[in-house]
Amino acid sequence: MTTTAPAIVPNFDADEQVGRKLAIICSKGSLDMAYPGLILANAALGEGVETHLFFTFWGFDMINKKTMGDLKFTMLGNTATHMPQGLGGLPGMTAMATSKLKKSIADLDVPEVPEFLEQIVASGGHLWACRLSADMNHLDEDDLYEEVEGIISASDFIEKTDGAQLLFI
Repeated sequence: MTTTAPAIVPNFDADEQVGRKLAIICSKGSLDMAYPGLILANAALGEGVETHLFFTFWGFDMINKKTMGDLKFTMLGNTATHMPQGLGGLPGMTAMATSKLKKSIADLDVPEVPEFLEQIVASGGHLWACRLSADMNHLDEDDLYEEVEGIISASDFIEKTDGAQLLFI
């Protein structure tokens, strides 16, 4: 006889969201992939959810002081731009696409990545850097955005976010 685990169904009618936790793994460092994690973290914090972001692999660019203010958006290989793919490889197209995306984001009063991270921390969010990514890139805490709480292993992040909903971006 096999038994199934009971379904976990959130109670959205509760006045108080006790113990809710969200863990977001940010693994991509392009401008278009930076925003989904930041927007979801901001929304969760607005709902009173304990929120942790873990920056790993290319997502490390979001918290690296040298790169966080200059993330790029490329059309190359991105079919969602609805543009001919050959255009993405032309000189100047990444700069043009990045500029256009930054303008669209600014027009909606969404902050740029460094300011968004600042807002998330001010709202109680937690920022963590991946130990493996730091080691691969020969970076330490001095290279990172000041509000990153630490460089930790994936196992440490799993422990810190025990019981959390997990999003991998």
